[in-house]
Amino acid sequence: MNLQRVTIRVAILAGSVFAVSFLLSLSASAQVYPRTELTARVDELFADWDTDDAPGAAVGVFQDGSIVYAQGYGVANLDYGIPITPRSVLRIGSISKQFISMSIAILAEQGRLSFDDDIRNYLPEMPDYGGEPITIRHLLHHTSGIREYLTLVDLIGKPEGSVFGYTTPELVDLLSRQQNLNFAPGDRFSYTNSGYFLLAEIVTRVSGLKASLFAQENIFKPLGMTHTRFYDDPNAIIQDQALGYSPRRDGGYRLDILRSEVIGDLGVITTIEDFLHWDNNFYENKLGAGTSELIATMFTRGRTDAGEELSYALGVEFGSYRGLNTMGHGGSAVGYVAEFLQFPEQRLSVVVLSNLSSFSPERLARQVANLYLASQFTEPPPPEEERDRSRPPSPEPAALPMSELEAFAGDFYSEELDFVYSLAVREGSLRIDLRGTWSELLPYGDDHFGWG
Repeated sequence: MNLQRVTIRVAILAGSVFAVSFLLSLSASAQVYPRTELTARVDELFADWDTDDAPGAAVGVFQDGSIVYAQGYGVANLDYGIPITPRSVLRIGSISKQFISMSIAILAEQGRLSFDDDIRNYLPEMPDYGGEPITIRHLLHHTSGIREYLTLVDLIGKPEGSVFGYTTPELVDLLSRQQNLNFAPGDRFSYTNSGYFLLAEIVTRVSGLKASLFAQENIFKPLGMTHTRFYDDPNAIIQDQALGYSPRRDGGYRLDILRSEVIGDLGVITTIEDFLHWDNNFYENKLGAGTSELIATMFTRGRTDAGEELSYALGVEFGSYRGLNTMGHGGSAVGYVAEFLQFPEQRLSVVVLSNLSSFSPERLARQVANLYLASQFTEPPPPEEERDRSRPPSPEPAALPMSELEAFAGDFYSEELDFVYSLAVREGSLRIDLRGTWSELLPYGDDHFGWG
């Protein structure tokens, strides 16, 4: 009996020592950033999210190669009340495009592909649309004319973030079934996620490694981004991950995370502290052959066939704010939103990562920049404009007699989508079945209907 009690006490003691050691190691390794009048004003900007019962954000301010301030606000995991910190791991959505662009640029530097190669050299299943071929350069600069895959998966009842996932092979097949382009390659700029998804597939096929592993070996490891990766395994355990959320209409929040293997246009998870290394690399390149030419390639803006220079380069967009030149990108991925705003001539960047879909990272990033660059701006702040997230008004539906609606009932197959649509007259209206969910079809003309 005594032996048993001693064993238990030793086990408890060992557990206590372990717990204390663990907590001390966390405290010792956690970076503490100096508090100043400026940082207090940053905290004021994020005060509405500095709670213990709601999602929030992490912010980082980088100056001359160092983090001058980083802080978390709100909760990373509402189930357990875990706070967001600068080391919380969050999705960054379309900012991921920069890392696929860099992967492509490294392969080009190695002579393994050219930006002017026809994408069918690597993706032979893609159709030959005739005329000018679609090149890797078209994909990089959003001038390919390829249809948006997010729209296509909506049409087959698999919207992003739904319970119906899709795989990389399924998306390649879906895009290869499209019989037409939205416009001729090079004709104009039209932002689309399809191009960067296909670029990731090209990285995989050219390198012989999964695009996620190629980026790990050629970008994240060389830069010391130890908590950054392409999240292409939906079952992976990610330490310090902040879960994504969206507001409920009746109040509170719902879990809203993307479980998908698809990467390229999105997929990177990272931290504020890791992102510093990526920001620094734009000034002093450590990737590929280590030359400045690789960054110059990343900064090469696209052009249309008519000669119009685009603001979009390789996964980065150039612009200006209050008279100062900027470079960066925004991102969203279901329950996550993010903003990367760099002022290259001032060597200052602001990064905002949020686990709340309704958060406004672009607005907050600019407000933080207003504080740190107050004496350097040459123009006044623009009037604040909240992004209008409402949909444009739909046209009024037409009134069709029941006999005409019944003529549309039946099963219809789309070759481009490889999907069967079932239409039936139910509850006094024409309805469509999308994977077990019946939605009303509203008539907008003789043979035009809409839903959703």
